[in-house]
Amino acid sequence: MKAQIKKMLFLTFILTIGICQAQYKESEWTKRDSWMNVSKIFKLAEIQAGNSVADVGCHEGYLTIHMSNVVGESGKVYAVDVREDRLDQLDEHLKKRKLTNVKTVLGDYDNPKLPLGSLDAVVVMDTYHEMDDYMIVLKHIKKSLKPEGRIVIIEKLKSHMTNKTRDEQMEGHTLSMKYVKAELLEAGFSISKEIKDFGKWKNDTSKTIWVLVGTI
Repeated sequence: MKAQIKKMLFLTFILTIGICQAQYKESEWTKRDSWMNVSKIFKLAEIQAGNSVADVGCHEGYLTIHMSNVVGESGKVYAVDVREDRLDQLDEHLKKRKLTNVKTVLGDYDNPKLPLGSLDAVVVMDTYHEMDDYMIVLKHIKKSLKPEGRIVIIEKLKSHMTNKTRDEQMEGHTLSMKYVKAELLEAGFSISKEIKDFGKWKNDTSKTIWVLVGTI
C-alpha cells in the first residue's frame, strides 16, 4: 500500500513538473502568442530597434526570440537563466534562426550578471516569485540600467492565493502586485506604469497576469 502511494506521489510530481515546463518549450510558443500579448509588453517597456535589453529568467528563450527580432541587428539582448541546460537549448534556437544579437548569460540566484549602466530595459517575466534574494537582484538590475532605463516585472496571481502572505504565495508559484510594488519603491525605482489585469495566464480565469514598470 505504501509503495503504491509513493508511486502515485512520484507520478503526480513528474506530471506537475511537465505541465509547469511545457509552456516554456518551443513547441508551445505559438500557442503562447495567443494569450501573452508580447507586443503590448514591448510597448510598455518602450523596447525598440537598437535597444540593449535583458530577459531575466529566459528559460528556453520565448521572450528572448521576440526581443531579438524587435531590437534588430543594431540592438543587443542578454538572456539570463540560472540553468545551463536551458541556455544550451536557447543557443540551439538562436542558431536555427540565425540570430546573432543575443548573448546567453548563466546567472547566479542573487545576481543576473548584467553589464553595468548599459541597458534600456530589463524584463523579468514569471520569474520574480522564484527569487529569494529579490532585493539584491533588484539592486543589480538597477545598476545595469541606463538613466531612465526600465524594469518590467510580469507575474500571475492565482485567485485562491490573493490574501496569502508573500512566503505562502512564493510557495504557490504566484505573487501579488502589492508586494512587488513596495519592493521596487524600496529599491529606488519609480513606478511609471501598472496594469492589474493584463489578461489570463494560459487563458485560465483563475490566474490573472499583472505588470509593473519601474524607472530610475
